[in-house]
Amino acid sequence: MTEKNRSRWDAGRFLETLTYFEVIPFLSCLKRLFTGSRDQAKQQSQSRGQSMGVILVAGATGGVGKRVVRRLLERNYQVRALVRDSQRAREILGGKVELFEADITIPETLTPQLMNNVSAIVCCTGVRVQPVEGDTPDRAKYYQGIKFYMPEVVDSPEIVDYQGINNLVQAAARSLPKAASTLLFDFKTPTQDMKETWGAVDDVVMGGVSESSIRLIDNAALFTGIVSTANSGGFASVRTRNFDPPLNLAEYEGIEVRVKGDGQRYKFILRSEAKWDGISYCYSFDTEKDCWIDVRIPFEALIPVFRAKTLKDTPGFDSSQVYALQLMLSKFEYDGSLNPKFAPGGFALQVETVKAYGGATKTLFIMISSAGVTRPGRPGINLEEEPPAVRMNDQLGGILTWKLRGEDAVRESGVPYTIIRPCALTEEPGGKALVFEQGDNIRGKVSREDIAELCLQILEQPKACNCTFEVKEEANEVRSPSWESLFSRLKADDLP
Repeated sequence: MTEKNRSRWDAGRFLETLTYFEVIPFLSCLKRLFTGSRDQAKQQSQSRGQSMGVILVAGATGGVGKRVVRRLLERNYQVRALVRDSQRAREILGGKVELFEADITIPETLTPQLMNNVSAIVCCTGVRVQPVEGDTPDRAKYYQGIKFYMPEVVDSPEIVDYQGINNLVQAAARSLPKAASTLLFDFKTPTQDMKETWGAVDDVVMGGVSESSIRLIDNAALFTGIVSTANSGGFASVRTRNFDPPLNLAEYEGIEVRVKGDGQRYKFILRSEAKWDGISYCYSFDTEKDCWIDVRIPFEALIPVFRAKTLKDTPGFDSSQVYALQLMLSKFEYDGSLNPKFAPGGFALQVETVKAYGGATKTLFIMISSAGVTRPGRPGINLEEEPPAVRMNDQLGGILTWKLRGEDAVRESGVPYTIIRPCALTEEPGGKALVFEQGDNIRGKVSREDIAELCLQILEQPKACNCTFEVKEEANEVRSPSWESLFSRLKADDLP
C-alpha cells in the first residue's frame, strides 16, 4: 500500500488505549491522580474475585447473621440481607449492605428479585431461645423463666424453623445455579465496576484504524464497532484491565460465555501473566446471527499465541492466575490464515454472562442449626446432663424437633448445602480452636464470632459440601489446626 492510500492513523486514540491499560506508567499515574478511577476499579476487581455473585444472608440482624454480614463486607463480597424491617436493619447493618424486605414464613415474599444474581445463601434465621444480646452466666435459670423470646412477631418453631427454612431452600432450588459454576460477569445486572474494567484494544496499537467499544444495554453488554483492513490492520477487541489479585480458576474446567452475534467468528482470549504484550491464550467460536448461544471454552483447548503466531512448545494455560479476559473480531485466525467468516465493516456481539464452569460442587446453602437436635426422645439420653434447650424441648414448642425437620428440608432440596450445629452460642471473642464432630454427641460452647467466620470459610471449601456437623470451641487454645484440616475430617451425609 502506498503512503497516498493509507488512512489517517489516530495517535491520540493510541495513547488513550495505552494509558487506560497502564502501559504508560507516567500518564496512568497522572490519570489516577486526577480521577482516582483506577483505585476504584482495583477495589471492585478484588470484590469480583472474592464474591463472584451476591451472598444472601437470611436472619441478617441476629447475633450470628450481623457478624456474617460484617465479615462478608470486610472481604469485599456483595451482600444482600433478607430482613423483615429495613429501617431497623439499616441501623444494625449500616449503609453498605443491600436490604431486601421479605419473610421466610411467607413464601410469596421470596421472589425471583430476591434471588437475582445470588450465588450462595447463609441462613441464620430461627426462633431464639436466648437473649438478643448474648448469654447470661446463669443460662439455666433464664431458660426456666421464659416462654421464649421471638423478634418482631410471635412465631412458632414449626413456622420459622421448619416451614420458613423449607420456603427459603425451595426458592433457592429454583434460582441457584444447577451446575458447579462461578459467575464472573453478569451483564444482566450491570454494576459500576464493569464500566471501569473493560476497555477497547483495537488495531490502532499497530497503526490500524478499526474502532470498537463496549457499553451496557438492556440485560447485556454490547461489543460493537467497525473493523477496517486499512493500514494492514483488521481487528477490534475489548479487554479487561488486569485483575488484582488475579483470579484463581484452577478448580474449573473452562469459561462459558452466553452471546448473541452477527454470524461472524470471534475469539475469546485469556492471559495468565500481567504483561501487556505477553502470551495470549485464544479460542475461536462461531456465532449464529441474532441467536443466543452458550459457548464453552475448555482451558485445555486454548491456543497459546504471541503476536498472531502460535507457540508450539509453550505450557498450557495456567488457570490458577487469570489476569485478563478479552473478546476479539479479527480478519486473521492463526499464523497468517484468514478468518473464513470475517467481513470488514460494522459488527455487533452481545454478551449476557461470563462464568467459569466445571468446578467442584460447593456449598450454596449454609444453615445454622443447633447441636442437640436429635437428642430429644433419643433412647439412653440422660436429660439431666443435657443443655437446657434439650431438656426443655417440649416446653419450648419442640424447637429442636422442628430445627431437625428444617435440616431434613435442606437435605432433600437438592441444593448443595452445609448444616452447622453449634453448641451453646456466646458473645465471647472469637479465635479459639474449634472441634468438629458428627453424630450429635458433643456439648460445650462456641463464639458467634467463630461461627460467622466458619460460614465464610465454608463458602470456599468443597470438602464441606453436603455435610452436617457439630462445632464447639476447645478451651484455652488458639485456632489450630487449619480450616482445611478441619474440613478434611468431615464425612458427607448419607443422602438418598
